[in-house]
Amino acid sequence: MPAKRGPDIIHRWEGNPVITIESLPFRCADITNAGAVKLGDEYVLLVTIESLEGTFSIYPARSKDGYRRFEVAAEPLLAPSENGEFAVYEERGVLDARIVSLEGSYYICYNALSHHGYRLALARTDDFRSVERVGLTSLPDTKTGTLFSRKINGQYARLERPAERGSIWLSYSDDLQYWGGSEVVMTPRGGFWDCDRIGVAAPPMETDDGWVVIYYGVKGTSAGPLFRLGAAMLDPDNPARVLHRTNVPILAPREDYERIGDLPNLVFSCGALLEDGGKVRLYYGASNSCICIGTLTLSELMKDCLASEKEF
Repeated sequence: MPAKRGPDIIHRWEGNPVITIESLPFRCADITNAGAVKLGDEYVLLVTIESLEGTFSIYPARSKDGYRRFEVAAEPLLAPSENGEFAVYEERGVLDARIVSLEGSYYICYNALSHHGYRLALARTDDFRSVERVGLTSLPDTKTGTLFSRKINGQYARLERPAERGSIWLSYSDDLQYWGGSEVVMTPRGGFWDCDRIGVAAPPMETDDGWVVIYYGVKGTSAGPLFRLGAAMLDPDNPARVLHRTNVPILAPREDYERIGDLPNLVFSCGALLEDGGKVRLYYGASNSCICIGTLTLSELMKDCLASEKEF
């Protein structure tokens, strides 16, 4: 089925949503977001699912074409740890997996949640059937993190959001465990669609002109928070420098499945795939109740960034 066109430059797939509560082999409270990767001839999503008891786990879902018949595993790939230091900080769950291929392995940057708040954590896998935890890698109350797919100026790099700051920051590491050298990249903009808080959505996509980053922005309304997606281009060698940033959203809640659910008026992404021919396939959560697909081309995305007036 073709993508559904509308006022957004991201075109919704006609078969949306692709994963719902009814798709699962078990009962749950809700479905939030999904990281995405193409592994051989198979598409793999890492879906955040909240249990009936209120804890979050990350489940793999597989499909041959990346659209139809996603099979969600009956057991999670990552569940709250019951041992050691991870148990303390994953007490309430693990969620929002963002996947990057880096130096021959796949790294999963995810949120660890406990009654102490959020921390970023990192895990590694080769096949998405078994996983090894690398470490708890952030200060308290940091979330929404993703690695870059290569070292920058000899160091690993990560985008993140300190939970109470509402801005996107950049940090560096020599070993993927200890991070520092932090500097702010983008902040909310008064009077714009992303005026209250922002955070990185999908991992950065590298192009000849810079890193293309899809991010989310939140604006408070009388009906509650409104979550939308935008994009920015960052300097290839200094990603703290914003080259271009969309002044209007690239995707906003419009369909019923995006406007009605456990968290209404929300589109939120943890994964996008850049495929042959410059096609971008975005996997996004809608209203914390299902997983959907949107498509566009990289050239459309970059054109939208370039067309915006300079308001960083």
